[in-house]
Amino acid sequence: MNFKIGGATERMPVQVIRAFGILKRAAAEVNQDYGLEAKIANAIISAATEVSEGKLNDHFPLVVWQTGSGTQTNMNVNEVISNRAIEILGGKLGSKDPVHPNDHVNKSQSSNDTFPTAMHIAAALEVHEVLLPGLQKLHDALDAKSKEFSKIIKIGRTHTQDAVPLTLGQEFSAYVQQVKYSIIRIKSVMPRVYELAAGGTAVGTGLNTRIGFAEKVASKIAALTSLPFVTASNKFEALAAHDALVELSGAMNTVACSLMKIANDIRFLGSGPRCGLGELNLPENEPGSSIMPGKVNPTQCEAITMVAAQVMGNHTAVTVGGSCGHFELNVFKPMIIRNVLHSAQLLGDACVSFTENCVIGIEANTERINKLMNESLMLVTALNPHIGYDKAAKIAKTAHKEGMTLKATAIKLGFLTAEEFDQWVKPENMLGPK
Repeated sequence: MNFKIGGATERMPVQVIRAFGILKRAAAEVNQDYGLEAKIANAIISAATEVSEGKLNDHFPLVVWQTGSGTQTNMNVNEVISNRAIEILGGKLGSKDPVHPNDHVNKSQSSNDTFPTAMHIAAALEVHEVLLPGLQKLHDALDAKSKEFSKIIKIGRTHTQDAVPLTLGQEFSAYVQQVKYSIIRIKSVMPRVYELAAGGTAVGTGLNTRIGFAEKVASKIAALTSLPFVTASNKFEALAAHDALVELSGAMNTVACSLMKIANDIRFLGSGPRCGLGELNLPENEPGSSIMPGKVNPTQCEAITMVAAQVMGNHTAVTVGGSCGHFELNVFKPMIIRNVLHSAQLLGDACVSFTENCVIGIEANTERINKLMNESLMLVTALNPHIGYDKAAKIAKTAHKEGMTLKATAIKLGFLTAEEFDQWVKPENMLGPK
């Protein structure tokens, strides 16, 4: 091994190895159609299936930090499958007979098209198996809370200062919409991820393949994964650029921004219990302090915001890597896919954890909500249509300066009667257009 960088924690993600197993199986099936001896093809198919099922993971020690084309990992896969196929056929390990790693396992392929193909397979599977289910779970939980809180009127806040009322359900509906758009954004980039480079070989021309090989391999992979993979319409782009994965990473970066905002809102609204906002009661999952007895911290909010920060950092690395596709080959492939997979897994897992250990257990502190709303000076906004902005502003400023209620101040200033105040200042009438 010539790349002793980082140790075991930096090994090529198992998702990439799984994807290679799927690809090598598909290629063997197609190569058999083109004349590869059935005995050899079937042994490769069996060995590749074991790779895709994770049964041979211990045989893939290489780290991400290697050649930027992923050639070492492609050959690692070829050699493992070759030797396992030889073993299945009763041959001698390491002999390359009767199954050769290059001539048979890598037939009609190059590292330059197999690695980007494995990148796209791995990314698509992670999105569908981890990221999208996590986002959907969070969406559904937030939607349930939005409906549960639909009748609870609270004070709004803009610039972190008191604003006009809204319902707690309306506030949560914004989070629901953010997560809904997150799901839409991820799904919208996937058609480009479904395009596969297989069949482009070394520089995109398809040298040493047969006509139809690329299309047939993509079709086989689609059947094996139940995802709509197709052959890339331009293999030169598929090898030289990774815009599709940069785009996916960018969508995940936007998801991270949304989750950061949602989690921060929830932890601030749940701050307290006596000296914070305290409008939400968050689940008590574990002791929050090793020194302060009884303290409970918003740990799930903190975890998911750290995930969001990591995803933002991952996207920066993916952006740099994606911009460095020199001439006919991008040579940041392992780093790009490592970060894309890391982001997808972290976001998906964090959404599930945040949902199960925080969101579904959130309760509204209606007593605190009502107290803060009734003390808010911004209810004076309801008087604008009746007495004008300047008089309403004077009521608010005078009430704040003298520590009086809005109602008492308005009456003292002679701007309206008690009856008029009660008629016009009703939070329940301030929740939407009239």
